[in-house]
Amino acid sequence: MRILVLGSTGYLGGHVVERLRALTGAQVLGGGRSADADHRVDLATARPEQLAKTLASAAPDTVVNCAGATGGDPVTLAEVNARGPAVLCAALRDAAPAARLVHLGSAAEYGPGVPGTPDTETAPTSPVGPYGATKLAGTAAVTASGLDAVVLRIGNPVGPGAPAGGLPGRVAALLRAAGRDPRAVLRLGDLSAHRDFVDVRDVARAVERAATAPGPLPPVLNIGGGAAVPVREMVHGLARHAGFPGRIEESADGPDGPAGLAGSARSARVSWQCSDITAAADALGWRPEHTLDDALAALWEGGGTP
Repeated sequence: MRILVLGSTGYLGGHVVERLRALTGAQVLGGGRSADADHRVDLATARPEQLAKTLASAAPDTVVNCAGATGGDPVTLAEVNARGPAVLCAALRDAAPAARLVHLGSAAEYGPGVPGTPDTETAPTSPVGPYGATKLAGTAAVTASGLDAVVLRIGNPVGPGAPAGGLPGRVAALLRAAGRDPRAVLRLGDLSAHRDFVDVRDVARAVERAATAPGPLPPVLNIGGGAAVPVREMVHGLARHAGFPGRIEESADGPDGPAGLAGSARSARVSWQCSDITAAADALGWRPEHTLDDALAALWEGGGTP
């Protein structure tokens, strides 16, 4: 089985590649902008005919699209998150129409949740910013493509190798810089929002299940922890693993802005978010194996794939 992973050197892509390479009989190829990629692919700029030639050369049975932008201006987000999947689907129809496509979407596509009511895959989508809107456009391109395709809507990934661009990775970097100084103060924004955190290793396992499952899959499947957790609980849990003796201060006017999520525009104005993961259990036999505390411990210990 030949599996091409696009965005193979990113946070999610690195874990997905590591997981898939453990599969017996799988040949995993990396695709991306890096010079070491098996196939050079930039979904933000590639033309469909050019990408079709690359796909024909790779001859994949499955393509996993982990490529995506989480930050940047709206044009950059649209190029990678919306245009990229559309170009990929067009190229696949020409070069590898029988290949399965596993595309990584985002729970941000749902927009603000209703407290106490997890979002199912049929919940209305009302993203509040360019990130969620462009991810939703990418999902629309995939689900309307006519390909053997599934979109995995990922919650808030956390775990080993979490990048500093997201709140868990950023807080870990701040804690490492603070060390064991009892006078140290971490000043963050309001941490009262609730998020559905999922261990990145569980995300990789879900991708493996989706890539190898027999027969067609539902067009969209939620992949999350299945619980709404206060962001404050995540931050304080990571501080406990760090043995941080100082103080954590929150302020709506703090350095992380009113959302309190490390300045993440994609999380603005969403105070509660949780995904119903029942469909993934039914279709893939998948449920998260790691708790949030497991993920925070692995992040702090620095294990796993960056």
